[in-house]
Amino acid sequence: MIINGGISYLEKGIKTSIRAMQVQSELLAQSNENVNGFDKVGYQRKESVISSFTEFLGVNGISQTVDDKVGRISMSDNPLDFAIANKGYFQTRSEDGVKLTRDGRFKIDREGNFLTLEDHQVLSNAGVPIKLHIVPDDIKKIKVDDNGHLSVFNDKTKKLEYVATIGVVDANGLVVIDPHVKQGYNEYSNVSLQNEFIGMMPIIRNFEANRQVFMIQNQNLQKVINQLGSAS
Repeated sequence: MIINGGISYLEKGIKTSIRAMQVQSELLAQSNENVNGFDKVGYQRKESVISSFTEFLGVNGISQTVDDKVGRISMSDNPLDFAIANKGYFQTRSEDGVKLTRDGRFKIDREGNFLTLEDHQVLSNAGVPIKLHIVPDDIKKIKVDDNGHLSVFNDKTKKLEYVATIGVVDANGLVVIDPHVKQGYNEYSNVSLQNEFIGMMPIIRNFEANRQVFMIQNQNLQKVINQLGSAS
C-alpha cells in the first residue's frame, strides 16, 4: 500500500506538470498569434484571461478578450481604403451573416455594390447593403466624410450626390455617433511587438521549469518501476 501510494503521488505530479506545460503552450500560441497579426490591417490584439482554477482545468481555464484600442493608422494610395479613428467596427454581410471588422479596404463592382476584398456586402447604418446609383469612371470621385457619409460625384450635375452612411457600430451592434472615418487610410494592428516579447519571457521560463520538474518526476518514476521489477 505504501509503494502504490508513492506511485500514485508521482503520477499526479507528472499530470500537474503536463497540464501546466499545456497551459503555457496555449499562452505562447496566443502571443504568437498577436505577433503574426502585427502587420495585418484591422487586426486587434487578443488578450488571454486566466481562470482562478486553471491549474485544475488546464487549457479549459483560458479564454480570450479583444483589445479594442485603435491601432496604427497610415496613409494609403487607394481612395476606397477607410480607417476608423475611434472605437467601432464596419458592418459587412456574407453568406454566414453579419460580421464586424475594422478592415476598411473596400471596392465596388460593375453594378455599384460596395464590397469588401472578400466580396462581402458593406452595410449602411440602416443595416442594408450599400449600392452606388452612379458607377464612376474614377474611384477618386467617391468621397466619404468624417461621419461616414458616402457620396459620389455626378458628372452630369457636377455635384456630389449622397449615397448612404457607412455603418459603424460598437461591439454590441449600437451605432457609433462619432466614428471619425478617414478616407485613404489603413488601420494596422494595435499590437506592440516589444510588449508581446516581454510578456513571453515569464511564460517560457515557467514552461522550462515545469519541463524540468516533469523530467525529474519521470526519472524517479522509472527508478521506482525498475526497483519493483528487480524486487519481484
